[in-house]
Amino acid sequence: MTAPAGPGPVVPRQRSWPRHRCPGVALDLGSDRTRAWMSGRRTILDVPTVTFPGAAPSYPVRRGTIVDSDGTARMLHRLLGHRLPRVGRPLLILTTPALGGTSYRTAARAAVQVLRPRTVLTVPTARAVAAATGADLSRPLLVLDLGAQLTEVTLLVDGAVTDARTTALGTSDLDGRTPASRICDAVVAMVSAMLEQDRTVQTLDALRRGALLAGGGALRPDLTYPLAGRLHAPVRPVPAPHTAAVRGAASLLRNAD
Repeated sequence: MTAPAGPGPVVPRQRSWPRHRCPGVALDLGSDRTRAWMSGRRTILDVPTVTFPGAAPSYPVRRGTIVDSDGTARMLHRLLGHRLPRVGRPLLILTTPALGGTSYRTAARAAVQVLRPRTVLTVPTARAVAAATGADLSRPLLVLDLGAQLTEVTLLVDGAVTDARTTALGTSDLDGRTPASRICDAVVAMVSAMLEQDRTVQTLDALRRGALLAGGGALRPDLTYPLAGRLHAPVRPVPAPHTAAVRGAASLLRNAD
């Protein structure tokens, strides 16, 4: 007669360790406005890009170039230093001009060290704008960014920048003596140059698909309507175009985390 089997060995239950998210910061350093998003907050911080080293104000970012890295650091510390948690170093993602190059990234990385980031990631502004809209990046995409002091035209192919043009002209330059048509002329000239130098059909495909329009200039009908007619193509302002870059960076940051 076979004895009944006894209880099997006791297997200790494995403890499920909680996953702690590190704080995150998405940052868009504009020449006129600086915008930041922080994990755990619903609102976007939106302040002038200015610092006060003395009696007079100083503008550390001009025409898409960081001209004063120390001043930029002071501004970021004033804006975000007291808002960051005391425990944990943030994961930071920073938008950069398509043609900013190594010099911009170096200056930006030096400035954001005041926030004691654990890791600093950079993303082209146009890529962040595309992320904010959930654009289909399997097809070529043209992004027009009409900023206060800088206007960019960027071609994205498979999400990567393959061509970009920029001009040191923006909405802050428009006054009674400088009409909005100057920015339209600059955009048309940049797109035309891209079409002429592109030996593929990617720029043309992107233009026929329709360009995404971001930046504060996308809120101005005197720019958006003429551009569509001058380019003979659809021009689609993205939702809340002035904050699209930082919102897109925030979405990429959540995925990176």
